[in-house]
Amino acid sequence: MSSISHLTPRFLIPLLLTLVLAVAGYVEGHAILKSSSPASGESVTHPDMPLKLTFNVRIDAARSRLQLLMPDASTVELPIVKTPSPDMLVSKLAGLKPGAYAIRWQVLAPDGHISRGEIPFTVRIH
Repeated sequence: MSSISHLTPRFLIPLLLTLVLAVAGYVEGHAILKSSSPASGESVTHPDMPLKLTFNVRIDAARSRLQLLMPDASTVELPIVKTPSPDMLVSKLAGLKPGAYAIRWQVLAPDGHISRGEIPFTVRIH
């Protein structure tokens, strides 16, 4: 008889439940970008606009970073303003000229992991 046959449902159920909860907690702890304004690939027509990123978990705004990647490949640090929700980063884009831009973000999640990403967008002012 194999040793696994000695495990009864009485022992397997708590073991499986613990495993499921551990995996769910690990996945929920990572910060994943749910939405952004401007959205990825969006074309905007205003030189000034709010920037808003929403994540799947609360993030540590004090340890987060936002940068604007300019059409000439330079970067500008964006100040993070007080957010209405702990799962958001908010800033303001101002004085944009026509061209291709990207928002580079970095956040710290409750599980201690850092997540990063970029959101490309285009400015077309008529």
